Amino acid sequence: MSDPSRFPDTSRIPNPGAPLPTGDAKATAVRSMFDAIAPRYDLVNRIMTFRLDVRWRKRTVRRLSLPDSSTVLDLACGTGDLCRDLSNAGHRPIGMDLSWGMLAAARTDAPLVHADALRLPAADGSIDGVTCGFALRNFTSLEPFLAELARVLRPGGRIALLEVDRPRNPVLRIGHGVYFGRVVPLVGGVFSNRDAYRYLPRSVAYLPPEDKLLATIAAAGFTELVKDRCSGGIAQLLTATRT
Repeated sequence: MSDPSRFPDTSRIPNPGAPLPTGDAKATAVRSMFDAIAPRYDLVNRIMTFRLDVRWRKRTVRRLSLPDSSTVLDLACGTGDLCRDLSNAGHRPIGMDLSWGMLAAARTDAPLVHADALRLPAADGSIDGVTCGFALRNFTSLEPFLAELARVLRPGGRIALLEVDRPRNPVLRIGHGVYFGRVVPLVGGVFSNRDAYRYLPRSVAYLPPEDKLLATIAAAGFTELVKDRCSGGIAQLLTATRT
């Protein structure tokens, strides 16, 4: 069987001038986009964030607060950054991603599964923890995603969800908006796919307001919910415990 990641369909990457896609069209567009940018995804991340993404991921693993040898699903695992950090921390990660391209470019010894995070191939209550880096805004809906996390986690299991955010400080917010909206597409265009990195800043619009996001997580069956603001609020780390 041929490897779909060798021939990514870039024609389905959202047009910067078109409205943001929803539903099945969004899922198809997101998968095509990540297939296309997979080969240089790590490089562009390091450049765009000045390697802050490395620090954020290590913080994500620490805040899971799970004992050694815990089984942890890393959803939307991409090229395996979080899987490697989880392994280094003594856990047993399993990476899952919808993008064939990302899985093909992964650099991790963890088991990798081609799977939809809204329909996880895991038994009820079989998992100790779940991580997810920078993917909440890419799911077609948050409620079924969170319901799946609650289903597969054992009681007392932990989640650590890393995502972009908007700084509270007005000056930082303006500067971040300019950087994210203008510099990121420029860098992405030089090293990877320009349309993909034009879409990524726009995709922040999919994230609900903070109060609604926290309420949605709590309603899915999670307690001890904490939001950490990272690097002045340009990223957020959401941790919680399965009731």
